[in-house]
Amino acid sequence: QVQLVESGGGLVQAGGSLRLSCAASGRTFSSSAMGWFRQIPGKEREFVAAINWSAGRIYYADSVKGRFTISRDSAKNTVFLQMNSLKSEDTAVYYCALRPGTTTPRTQGEYDYWGQGTQVTVSS
Repeated sequence: QVQLVESGGGLVQAGGSLRLSCAASGRTFSSSAMGWFRQIPGKEREFVAAINWSAGRIYYADSVKGRFTISRDSAKNTVFLQMNSLKSEDTAVYYCALRPGTTTPRTQGEYDYWGQGTQVTVSS
């Protein structure tokens, strides 16, 4: 089994920055994709960013390109989401996810493991 624990959420003013972390523990894989998704009440969970270090793939949703950066510390089994120039529409619960293998999915259904989520609130 895999456990994912997110941290780093909070309240920030529009234009500010936050850095989310997701630490993975338990079973390890030679290759895996780690992604970030977000969800607001009443809406579907949406893709934000994903990385597969061994495959050399990084993807972003159009809505966050140029503002968010995903990175990974493989030695610590941790993925980060640096969020800059935050907007009120970035307010959501952010979830970390993991999928073993060499693909880098951008749909939630393709991920096998999920964290509990961390709230990000951007005030305007």
